[in-house]
Amino acid sequence: MDVVTLGESMILLTPDTDGPLRFVNSFHKTIGGAESNVAIALSRLGHQVGWISKLGDDEFGLYIRNFIRGEGVDTSQVTFAKLASTAVYFKESQPGQDPKVYYYRKHSAASEMKPLDIDQAYFKQAKFVHLTGITPALSASCKETIYHAIKLARQSEAKIVFDPNVRLKLWSKQEAKETLLDIALQSDIVLPGIEEGELITGETEPEKIAAALLKGKVQAVVVKLGAKGAYFATKDESAYVPGYEVKSIIDTVGAGDGFAAGFLSGLIREWDYKKAVQFGNRIGAYALGVKGDVEGYPFWQQVNPEKTGEDILR
Repeated sequence: MDVVTLGESMILLTPDTDGPLRFVNSFHKTIGGAESNVAIALSRLGHQVGWISKLGDDEFGLYIRNFIRGEGVDTSQVTFAKLASTAVYFKESQPGQDPKVYYYRKHSAASEMKPLDIDQAYFKQAKFVHLTGITPALSASCKETIYHAIKLARQSEAKIVFDPNVRLKLWSKQEAKETLLDIALQSDIVLPGIEEGELITGETEPEKIAAALLKGKVQAVVVKLGAKGAYFATKDESAYVPGYEVKSIIDTVGAGDGFAAGFLSGLIREWDYKKAVQFGNRIGAYALGVKGDVEGYPFWQQVNPEKTGEDILR
């Protein structure tokens, strides 16, 4: 297994028309969730990925499990809750702006995840464990589950890749800062956005954010900079890596997860950090051109530089 990830996936209802949701009469149903987004993108890039979660024992839960399994992701560790529902969220489309997102996830099935839901033997198969800051914000038991996952990853010698993915609608700014910094410093690689880095470290510049996190077990920090690309730093090297130009941006949700998947794909293929970051920029750019969280992620045959003849580090 190349990567194991865990977290909540939800039903995503995207409006068929732009404007306030009160005027929308029809929606398109698909799925969304940071960890499952990464899992699907990695699977399309040719990797073996496992996704751990808890879903409601309902039609939406079955749909999500089947959708993700249909993308080639291993869902054998997904469980179903009898008394809690699968979460739902809505996007509100505004032309030329990032979509507004409305979550209905309180007391969801995924919020009932607990440490006993994780099989230690399953973790032993993984080269990388991908975690986000969303899961510990869902509930106290989810927070315990993340720390248990970190413990199991350490025991299995899997590298921990942590994307803070701040969701301040789920918890206070102070609790988010304290918990996410603690998790970050127990990880091998940290992938903050520029605003997330500022929240966690108090710094505003990519170099200073990276320096503040590059301590303890942390081997590398990659600060995502949106259209400008990303800045990465290790104890031995650092560089700004430019992004890819996207002429028509339709939906920004899922781009950061695409970056994480592309970057992880590069590490699995044993590329150096600069090449892996550039590939992350490229996969993230693909997500911007279509509506939906996962619909834009490419397959390996579309982006394999040996087949396409493209230079990733153009």
